[in-house]
Amino acid sequence: MIVSKTLQTVFSRFQPEITDELCHTLYEANEAARRSGVQLDPFYGQFQYQLGWVDAHFSPGANNTGKLLRPTLLLLAFEAVGADGHSMGEPAGTRHLRRALPAAAAIELTHNFSLIHDDIEDGDDERRHRPTVWKIWGIPQAINTGSGMFSLARLALWKVLEAGVDTVTIARLSTLFDQACLRMIEGQYLDISFEDRLNISVSMYLDMIERKTAALMGCAAEMGALLGTDDQKMIDGFRRFGQALGIAFQVRDDILGVWASSQELGKTPAGDLYRRKKSLPVLHALHHANISDQERLRAIYQQKESLTEEQVEQVLAIFTRTQAQEYCYSFLTQQCKQVQEALAEIPRCLTSLSNTAFEDMSTIVHFLENSIFDLPPI
Repeated sequence: MIVSKTLQTVFSRFQPEITDELCHTLYEANEAARRSGVQLDPFYGQFQYQLGWVDAHFSPGANNTGKLLRPTLLLLAFEAVGADGHSMGEPAGTRHLRRALPAAAAIELTHNFSLIHDDIEDGDDERRHRPTVWKIWGIPQAINTGSGMFSLARLALWKVLEAGVDTVTIARLSTLFDQACLRMIEGQYLDISFEDRLNISVSMYLDMIERKTAALMGCAAEMGALLGTDDQKMIDGFRRFGQALGIAFQVRDDILGVWASSQELGKTPAGDLYRRKKSLPVLHALHHANISDQERLRAIYQQKESLTEEQVEQVLAIFTRTQAQEYCYSFLTQQCKQVQEALAEIPRCLTSLSNTAFEDMSTIVHFLENSIFDLPPI
């Protein structure tokens, strides 16, 4: 599919630089431990496993490292606003990224910390087609690894000082980062609390994902813009764009969490149903099903026992009768329009570097609009 190939080009564009920055950050932390006489290779090996660099025996291998969406978004925003005055007259290269790469690494480490803890809280056995950290090393070690990764993210962010970023900007970056992390964790609290409730409205759901998913993506885009310009209108515009994009990605994940195959999803098919998550398809069905289906859906979601395959099929049948999949597709389409509108409102820099960055961001939105149509038909 042409859109996917183009999207892969966008996601792979900064991959070497982001990976190198992450490697350097982990190496420095491990070396500091070695110099103090402590052997922590297995501890940092779990970091590398989560990032997709090694297998469970800490042997290097070709694994799924994820899309690096959030750090890519940060670097695209940085380029789109002018990359702190980067001149296109310079030789081609990536030296201009040096200013923003520490922040990109911090965002990616934070995202992965949240995934480690999220897998524990959701009881997910697999992520990216292989066992989760807690499934291999146990819950206590996984909690510790996630917490360590978050601490390392904070240290990584401060490396922008070495890249020449002034202290006032660093203070703003740090505040944005901490606020986004708190909102993300607030969103996770709401998501978990929703599992024991059935009176969840769509507006409550949107408030939850604006925190859990959109906060960090909005932060990534805003931080990238802040590192590249002092134009507050552009900085605010990228925050709105990143937040809208985060909501769109979460709605897409809700669709995948119900209807995608294990190959597409990287974890258990219909996993959101087995966990009884109050995702968008469920909320729509609860509010639009007939009385009999509502009672059945409520009974299934309130039972103490784990859902059976037959019960999951019953839920899927209710989704079909309430046209939940069509509703979610329409919701995602409308959200993608809002993302495009937010992107279009951001002032442009008249450079080829900026134009390419805007084109790449449009490609990401185009993928979101069209990727769900690769799923099995309704």
